[in-house]
Amino acid sequence: MAVAPPSYCFVAFPPRAKDGLVVFGKNSARPRDEVQEVVYFSAADHEPESKVECTYISIDQVPRTHAIVISRPAWLWGAEMGANEHGVCIANEAVSTREPAAETEALLGMDLVRTGQSVLDLPVRRSWN
Repeated sequence: MAVAPPSYCFVAFPPRAKDGLVVFGKNSARPRDEVQEVVYFSAADHEPESKVECTYISIDQVPRTHAIVISRPAWLWGAEMGANEHGVCIANEAVSTREPAAETEALLGMDLVRTGQSVLDLPVRRSWN
């Protein structure tokens, strides 16, 4: 079995990025024939005690989720990378470990990326002057 190429994130800050902008990006090491979607989800209010269906499990839903735009493999709920309406950007990275994975279904790293984008509203801020 061929080993997937590594994936990398990058961030460009001023003065490298023009007009005071911050540029965030990521390549993907997903299979080349896997469909990647770029999807927008509006901000939403949710019913108390409601659940959200992630890739393999359900978790408690928060009362309000932020608007997000994500890139994701079409078959899963989570996100490879994305940003929300507050400027929070998050990307998925592989983690190497020597510990065996549990045999139970759980949240994927990509589920955590989407969950974080949906609820976080405080991006790291810095003065560029």
